[in-house]
Amino acid sequence: MKIAFYGRNAANFREGFEALVGAGHEIVTLSDALDQPGEAAHFESAEVIVGNKLGAAEPTPRALKLYQAPAAGTDAIDPARLPVGATLCNAFGHEQPIAEYVMTALLMRHVPMAAADAALRKGKWDYWAGRPGALRTELGDQPIGLLGFGHIGKAIGVRAKAFGCRVVVANRSKVPVGNGVDESYGLDQLPAFMGAADAIVVSLPLLDATRGIVDAAALGAMRPHGVVINVGRGPVIEEKALFDALSNQRIGGAIIDTWYQYPTAEKPEVLPGNLPFETLSNVVLTPHMSGWTNGTVRRRQETVAENVRRLITGEALLNVV
Repeated sequence: MKIAFYGRNAANFREGFEALVGAGHEIVTLSDALDQPGEAAHFESAEVIVGNKLGAAEPTPRALKLYQAPAAGTDAIDPARLPVGATLCNAFGHEQPIAEYVMTALLMRHVPMAAADAALRKGKWDYWAGRPGALRTELGDQPIGLLGFGHIGKAIGVRAKAFGCRVVVANRSKVPVGNGVDESYGLDQLPAFMGAADAIVVSLPLLDATRGIVDAAALGAMRPHGVVINVGRGPVIEEKALFDALSNQRIGGAIIDTWYQYPTAEKPEVLPGNLPFETLSNVVLTPHMSGWTNGTVRRRQETVAENVRRLITGEALLNVV
């Protein structure tokens, strides 16, 4: 097989790939711009492309049999650009670290370890057991709402249950109550869902049906002390509605890992929103890092290699989009 790793993101999965996929393949690494000698021709003749984008700017991949996204999101890949007979697949393996990120973000709101450390270094025993005003809250007392119950939502739910949390779910397809789910809603019941938990974790993919689904009405239905965490895609939450809810303190806060603006080759340093989220004190901002670990890369490499093997043997491919 001729396998092309297309773009800077896909190149992260290139090292050590031969050991997984086996010998006998032609493997090339291509730049995002496809402007180096021979790169466009490699793109057009590749039978497998590992990458995150396919649009009007890319040449037609005429020999393509498999377009393999090395991540869950495929919103930058236009299926209409795939030649007849080619299959689009994605990869997961990121749910474990994203669940760790979410639980860390929530625990930080209940266990003020950094503040206690900073105070004690100055001789201040602000959080000493028995001291008036030193009592803190517990994560286990907090219902957690999972907006989306795919790989990520399920991994978070398991960990939330381990802390004793009540788990509330809203999903495109109905999720039965039981097996760690205490309450279940459809997406047509979003306001009721948004008001049913203290923390709302958004992990929905970006689709036409989910773009802006968390709007002013949905945010307005949240509990006044509620916090929203976005580890799905930024535009699933309507940006101005989120900024207004936070800046007017209609909700308790937000932890945002997926955004509305991202760096480009022309502008490598950019603020993540069209609105000044960085000025708000009730927001924690992180740079789309929640799922990016050594383990994620390894598991996704294994998925890509397995799909190449299945393509050769004619078996059903994994994670067909």
